[in-house]
Amino acid sequence: MPHSGRGYGYLVTVNAPGPSVGVVLATRDRAEGLATALEHLTALPERPPVMVVDNGSTDHTRAMVAERFPQVRVLAQGANRGVLARNDGVRAIGTPYVAFSDDDSWWRPGALARAATLLNGHPRLGLLAAQVRVGPAERPDPLNATSAASPVGRAEDLPGREVFGFLARGAVVRRGAFLEVGGFHPLIFFGGEETLLAYDLAAMGWGVSYCPEVVAHHHPGPSSRNDERTAVMRRNELIGCWLRRPLPLAARRTAGLLTEAGRDPVARAALGGLLAGLPAALWQRRPLPPWVEEAARRVDEQRTDGAPR
Repeated sequence: MPHSGRGYGYLVTVNAPGPSVGVVLATRDRAEGLATALEHLTALPERPPVMVVDNGSTDHTRAMVAERFPQVRVLAQGANRGVLARNDGVRAIGTPYVAFSDDDSWWRPGALARAATLLNGHPRLGLLAAQVRVGPAERPDPLNATSAASPVGRAEDLPGREVFGFLARGAVVRRGAFLEVGGFHPLIFFGGEETLLAYDLAAMGWGVSYCPEVVAHHHPGPSSRNDERTAVMRRNELIGCWLRRPLPLAARRTAGLLTEAGRDPVARAALGGLLAGLPAALWQRRPLPPWVEEAARRVDEQRTDGAPR
């Protein structure tokens, strides 16, 4: 018998015929890394349908997928849509549950089957945040420990601690819940989009749980400090604050950034991006319900400098 449950305004029915979990992978100009990820994803014993959303690549991404992975669907975008490419992929793939990957990440064999079991058994679960292991040595991502210690706690009808932070490359969503809340927000082009989605799911009554028995792998290339990315992340965090959090909190955090901007070019770039997006954020503002805001404050208190956000 299929399970049924209800988020706020959305009827959930699971165990539908056909594959229960599909994979959506957004990419841009990363053909070789994408090929490695697809080798792992197409070899999974669950045999999930895989959809690549190509964000306007100018390299040989589409030709590579067509030649080497003919079973993989490609949704070609005319331009780079950032995280909104994932929204497009979720709408197009059609499976009841959708796992996200990046062009440097994939899922452990058996992980998606376990995710489906958890989602089937917990109808209020809107998003499952997996444990993420990094590199060939499978080092635990620092966010794993933060999630395991989440101060939000665990509701009786959810399989793990509730969290407001997760890595999209290690997330499995209930498609209906994801689409109900609008997916990733259009004001967050890229970077830090996960927290805002978690807020929106929680505000609609959906659970977001950390489930470490589901494992994703992340194999990033060599990285270096990127001031532009840091500025974007800080800008996006404050956009999310103005969209959902109390106005005094958003004002205090913005004042702190303004103070930094006088001496720090990264803070100055973040402030410029924030001011450009602030009118739209205020227009689209929808404060969190009190019970979600109270939980968000507890998570704020947990965070320390340098902790994943």
